[in-house]
Amino acid sequence: MSAPDVFIKGLGVHLPGRVTIESAVAQGHYPAADVELHQLTGATVAGDLPAPDMALRAARQAFARARHDPRDIDLLLYAASWHQGPDGWQPHCHLQRNLVGGDMLAVEVRQGCNGMFAALALGAAHLRSTVCSDPADGPASALLVAADNFGTPMIDRWRMGPGYVAGDAGSAVLLTTEPSFARLCAVRSVTVAEAEQMHRGDEPMFPPGPTVGRALDFATRGVAYKRAAVAAGEGTGALIRIHQQTLAVVASTLAAAGLDLGDVTRVAYMNYSREIVEQRCMAALGLAMSRSTWEFGRTVGHLGASDQVVSLDHLVSAGELRPGDHLLMLGVGPGVTISCALVEIVEPVPWRD
Repeated sequence: MSAPDVFIKGLGVHLPGRVTIESAVAQGHYPAADVELHQLTGATVAGDLPAPDMALRAARQAFARARHDPRDIDLLLYAASWHQGPDGWQPHCHLQRNLVGGDMLAVEVRQGCNGMFAALALGAAHLRSTVCSDPADGPASALLVAADNFGTPMIDRWRMGPGYVAGDAGSAVLLTTEPSFARLCAVRSVTVAEAEQMHRGDEPMFPPGPTVGRALDFATRGVAYKRAAVAAGEGTGALIRIHQQTLAVVASTLAAAGLDLGDVTRVAYMNYSREIVEQRCMAALGLAMSRSTWEFGRTVGHLGASDQVVSLDHLVSAGELRPGDHLLMLGVGPGVTISCALVEIVEPVPWRD
């Protein structure tokens, strides 16, 4: 979907304190042999701060930076990839009670690590339809948030999967149809359905793991998936398909914005190891690692659905993206879903000035 009339007015981030890889190794949490191999340097750890409170802090920052009234929004989308609080409770209601009120559509988006991409697509479509239905109402706006705290008994943040560690964070995006400092040029998502088992492995679908105290272990699931693929004679077919669809979704996103790879200033991928970011993203696109956000991402860990938004905030706040620059955001999530968005910086970032 192209969205040249949808803008980003505000960004908010909550990053808790950082635990270094050296500290994790000393405590026996992270394999010493992986330090040089993956070149990760740490992860943000929130302790007992609930994920919805990190989302609330990030949202407050986004509104303050944009000087936008929190009660003046038309949509709230809450993305997450891990448990948020008591079962049967909706985390976005925490933000409605404490910040934005209840007079808008509010929905939790369960799209794993690609939740913010789904929120961008849904938010942009909703805002455009709102303005088209009654232009006299003026600009429309939406709050998109994502938050995760992985410090729970059923997951090991330091051994969550091969080539990455899990960091905690909250992030927020204030979307609007009012011209603002950044434009959401286009957003796309595809699913490689034949790779559905990749993040499921051979675990039973019922009863769900958390209900019986079964921990999440993507590394073990990946081994089981590869074993099943070999037994079925499928080999690496799904991996090749993921690579092909990654290139295709990037190409279609750029085409929707009328641009090509030469127009891309920086690329924000998942906060994974150097070899994964290089092989699956930058080298695949024919771009130098210096144009990636890996140097920043390696310090905070994989932040669930917040990786790309936190990287965008880092780049604009540090002055590494300027008017006329374009950021390509790319993500991969269970499904397997592949998502891409293109953001253009239109004006200097107000809060940095």
